[in-house]
Amino acid sequence: MAISFVAMLSFDIRALEARAAIVDGWLSPDDAIWQDGDDLPIDPVHVTGRVSRAGSDRFYWSGRIEGRAGILCRRCLVPLTAPVAENVHLIFSESLPDDEDDPDVFQIGPRARDIDLRPAVREQWLLGVPSYAVCRDDCAGICPHCGADVNTGACECPPENDSRLDALRSLRSESN
Repeated sequence: MAISFVAMLSFDIRALEARAAIVDGWLSPDDAIWQDGDDLPIDPVHVTGRVSRAGSDRFYWSGRIEGRAGILCRRCLVPLTAPVAENVHLIFSESLPDDEDDPDVFQIGPRARDIDLRPAVREQWLLGVPSYAVCRDDCAGICPHCGADVNTGACECPPENDSRLDALRSLRSESN
């Protein structure tokens, strides 16, 4: 199924002063907003909601982002897909005197003509991608010595002897 990429993630501030705008657009995985090291979406991220005026020089976006992230299992490093779905409630403001450290407030330039939701979508996406995903609950991971996937069978490494238990082992062998 082909998805047409609608750029409707930028809104004219003058139009927003008159009435709210419906958000229904897509953020492509190859958009320039993504940075090196980001957990990228596999498909375009669907962005929905509503942008409206929220006072003098302030605009409110209430919406949702949905997509699928391509990430690695944290135990065995196998590629997997994780769903990302986040509700979003953000303020865009020209000035940030009281909200300077508020992560839900994005600054727009004093002479800006548009509100671009893409930086906010990127940030919300990165917050929504699972930080500890596993391919399955019983994933055994990889051997810390040779790097073999232990899910496929035992590796060739000799069994590890934990010297912290040597004292208990010696007591056990003395009692036998």
